[in-house]
Amino acid sequence: MTTEHPTAHGADLWPPLKTAQALGVSVRTLATWRSTGRQTLPYVKVGRLVRYRQEDVRAWLQHHLQGQP
Repeated sequence: MTTEHPTAHGADLWPPLKTAQALGVSVRTLATWRSTGRQTLPYVKVGRLVRYRQEDVRAWLQHHLQGQP
């Protein structure tokens, strides 16, 4: 019996549309960030598929949080 990590099933991987909705930006904005390096939001690329890990999106948001001591 093998216990697999949720990532192996893509449970914590978001497609660009879901990521864009969570961040309040467009899918095109995410693509621009990836291609220009303007923002450092980590992503996973498998072939042509782009996915974002939930934990990376949360960490990125926390890093960009303004007005916190």
